[in-house]
Amino acid sequence: MLQLKNNFIFAPVKTGYSDNTGVITEKHLVFYKARSRFIGAVTPEPLYLDKGLRELPTQIGIDNDDKIEGLKKLTDAIHQYGTKVIAHLNHPGRMANPKISGNYFLSSTDEACENGGAKPKQMDSDDIKHVIHLFADAAKRAETAGFDIIELQFGHGYLAAQFISPKVNTRTDEYGGSFKNRIKFPLEILQAVKSVTHLPVIVRISGDEMIPDGIKMDEMIQFSKILKEQAVEAMHVSAGTVCSTPPWFFQHMFVPKGKTWEYARKIKDMVDIPVIFVGQINEFKDVDLILKEYKDDFIAMGRPLVADPDFVGKYLGQVKGNLRPCLACSEGCLGGVRSGNGLGCSVNPTVGKDYETVEKSPVNKKVAIVGGGLAGMQAAITLHQRGHFVTLYEKNKLGGQFLLAPLPPHKGSLIKIVDYLKKEIQDRKIPVIYKEASKEDLSIFDEIMIATGSKPSIPPVEGLKKYYWAEVLENHNLPQNKRVVVIGGGLIGTEIAVKLLSKGNKVFIVEMMSEIARGMEMLEQKQTLKILQHENVSIFLNTKIQKVCDHKVQLEGPDYRQTIENVDVIVLATGMKPYNPYENIKLDKPVHLIGDALKVGKAQDAIHGAYETAKTI
Repeated sequence: MLQLKNNFIFAPVKTGYSDNTGVITEKHLVFYKARSRFIGAVTPEPLYLDKGLRELPTQIGIDNDDKIEGLKKLTDAIHQYGTKVIAHLNHPGRMANPKISGNYFLSSTDEACENGGAKPKQMDSDDIKHVIHLFADAAKRAETAGFDIIELQFGHGYLAAQFISPKVNTRTDEYGGSFKNRIKFPLEILQAVKSVTHLPVIVRISGDEMIPDGIKMDEMIQFSKILKEQAVEAMHVSAGTVCSTPPWFFQHMFVPKGKTWEYARKIKDMVDIPVIFVGQINEFKDVDLILKEYKDDFIAMGRPLVADPDFVGKYLGQVKGNLRPCLACSEGCLGGVRSGNGLGCSVNPTVGKDYETVEKSPVNKKVAIVGGGLAGMQAAITLHQRGHFVTLYEKNKLGGQFLLAPLPPHKGSLIKIVDYLKKEIQDRKIPVIYKEASKEDLSIFDEIMIATGSKPSIPPVEGLKKYYWAEVLENHNLPQNKRVVVIGGGLIGTEIAVKLLSKGNKVFIVEMMSEIARGMEMLEQKQTLKILQHENVSIFLNTKIQKVCDHKVQLEGPDYRQTIENVDVIVLATGMKPYNPYENIKLDKPVHLIGDALKVGKAQDAIHGAYETAKTI
């Protein structure tokens, strides 16, 4: 039985903080120490078993004895809080990263993932034996390095799941066909691991791969019964496959919260084995619900502990303060790792810099912030932490233009960052003056931060009347059963298009560039493009609006001209430009532009930029 100081587990989240040698770095130590104090167990990111099996160039390795010293430093750092450490062992199979030189690709099949990736070799008996040895050797190193528990990844579309899944496993030998044959290889991995180590073993599975003919709950219940007989200590139950249904794998805001909890509950009820609940457990009420309704054994959280390292401490009442929310957006965490910058967080500018503290300023100044959007509020909070006297001017509502962000379909979670920042402003008793600050208002301050955001960039098109995209997002202004042309196919334009589709409109998107949904987080982009394709949205790329006249929109492409007839509504989503109403006013003191007033960007840019600028004052 797993013996932890409490039932909270930090689930594995890729950090990208290593180098091309796979060693533990100081950045790892600081990151995991910051999240270990109140947790029963910490699972560092997936550990690669062979340098040719990496998902990231900067992934942590456990492929060689030379990694043991660094891994021991990591487990020692976490153990100082009485927290256990879990070694998450995974073979990606055909999901190894094809962009990493030297990677090789194996699977139960010789078919590549339908969402892309390299064509794998269908494993023969020697390959199977070699992989089993890789797991066993890694387990031995994990025990030597001070890990307390082994977790085997048998789900999420990785190698073991590629054998279990009837959708993927195309074999006709003893490892293919029947359920008994498909689970043979994972069971051999388990037996090999248990034969070389005394550490308890837990297994991670997908209760459902969310694809036709994939892994389903009935077989996972059978599998869990067999694993219990094999002395597995707990089942870590998630959903999806990184190949075909990544939003489920990453528990993106586009998928419904709670489905994975239902799968865990079914296994617990049918198998009577400890289970680990996981998946968008990012609010205190989620923990309360699982504790009350599901009578859980363990609760695992990944990205919520990235957003707020003290999530569990705050839930348990051992740390004071508001919970900085995870938005389930994958923007800073997944996006940061994929960009090569390493794990970050849209709402927490200290992630990856956990060694930093907000130091008190040697001189306390009176600072005015003009604009109460994300940038303005974050700047006010950071300045207050540093001991400055802050006054925030906002002519409308705190949250600014970001108040519109939660209005498109599936994006309601985004409002949580506005609520958090507003609560911080309130609790810190930072004065908020609801007016447009005049030159005279600002004259009494030592320094000024301008966070007035951005305004629409309107193209000079004959006959075009402005119908700004923000107006469309308000439900009472949303057209219904109309023919609507959206001018601009960037992030905002495509979000507007999806919102319009929900009201039965026929939508046309006109974009000057060669692609749409530029700048959108990858998971969201794929889901959005699927919706547009499914709804047969007419998309015109490399196309300009020439003229608007009598419900007609005249288009000009590289080698064609076309007219969209019977247009009821035109929505402008042609981008934004910085707005600074004070640029021609001499304020006679230091002025700092932040957020969109400096450069139009995303929420992460606004929050992070404001934080960094506020640290310099």
